Amino acid sequence: MDTISPERRSENMRNIRGKNTKPELIVRKAVFAMGYRYRLHAAHLPGKPDLVFPRLHKAIFVHGCFWHRHAWSGCKIARLPKSNSGYWLEKLQRNAARDVLRRAELRKAGWKTLIIWECQTRSIAGQARRIRRFLDEG
Repeated sequence: MDTISPERRSENMRNIRGKNTKPELIVRKAVFAMGYRYRLHAAHLPGKPDLVFPRLHKAIFVHGCFWHRHAWSGCKIARLPKSNSGYWLEKLQRNAARDVLRRAELRKAGWKTLIIWECQTRSIAGQARRIRRFLDEG
């Protein structure tokens, strides 16, 4: 059972952004501090990656754990809502399936991708090493 009114829940959901989220800004700041320059939300690429490195043919997605179904068992953000769970499960599974398809399309076009999950941005130092390895590899 939801603890807030349907009107308030609707308002909360309307206010959720798809771009310039807090996790995305954390990753962008770290990547910029490493000296890399990037493009944002390239509409011409499948899935509109959050950070795009055209010269390297690499892209980084910063996924929200809830919206993109982070499967790691230690992630507490990705839990399914208790109310209207059938609707949410179907919706979130469609999101995850679309993510897989878009990454496959990018791979087919010669792009390499990296996913940074929302819960991973809490300790960006460990992710910074991962990002640098991803961007520096041939």
